[in-house]
Amino acid sequence: MKKILVSACLIGENVRFNGRLKVYKSRVLEDWKLQGRLVPCCPEVGGGLPVPRPCSEISGPDGSTVLHGNSRVMNIKGKDVTRYFLTGARKALELARLHKINLAVLKDGSPSCSSTYIYDGSFSGIKKPGKGITTILLEENNIRVFSEREIPEAVEYLKTIEI
Repeated sequence: MKKILVSACLIGENVRFNGRLKVYKSRVLEDWKLQGRLVPCCPEVGGGLPVPRPCSEISGPDGSTVLHGNSRVMNIKGKDVTRYFLTGARKALELARLHKINLAVLKDGSPSCSSTYIYDGSFSGIKKPGKGITTILLEENNIRVFSEREIPEAVEYLKTIEI
């Protein structure tokens, strides 16, 4: 049975930056959890950031530029927190490798986990197309990443890899 990496926040673990729970209601995630498929991960906490913590945004185009040393992650207080995000991304990849994972469902909008959009770095709530640092690293290592809104697509992909 294939394991699936999942953002810990989506399944109710207290890891969000603001310390609030925000469970993503999904019958599929509930079923996968009951089946023992889910491997929860929060790259930001895994990288050493506390809960709660100041919100952070990528100060460049997206997670790829951070991963490859061309932009940074800053928190709302102006502190460079890039190293925590890079460490967390590497730990998420290690976890995926440990469990032979090649499918992830991660929280969109996160500077770590996003697969379709990130915030623009101005802390004004403006979204732009882009991927998070962990998502980029996982994809570079042949792990498909889906957002919580793409769970039906993740279900279809899982069928193709369990053959």
